[in-house]
Amino acid sequence: MGIIDKLNKDFESRVRLGIMSILMVNDWVDFTEMKTLLNITDGNLASHSAALEKASYIEVKKEFVGKKPKTSYQVTDLGRAAFKEHLSYLEKLMKS
Repeated sequence: MGIIDKLNKDFESRVRLGIMSILMVNDWVDFTEMKTLLNITDGNLASHSAALEKASYIEVKKEFVGKKPKTSYQVTDLGRAAFKEHLSYLEKLMKS
């Protein structure tokens, strides 16, 4: 099996790469900030974050602030480890 086969398919999308990159350096990021940073639509963020949550790579917290709903994201320990491994394989691929 080559290095390219070791890349994590869950991170192939540019949006998922962006979500994970942002969460690796921030504790919690709310929906609006994430959407703005990535310049994507509500639906795009919702679908990609749901896929990362299903894989247990991120935690999604939904709460009310006053009467307004607020969704925030945080990387999990599993997600942090998986993303670091993915980046490691990317680096190895670039060196080959």
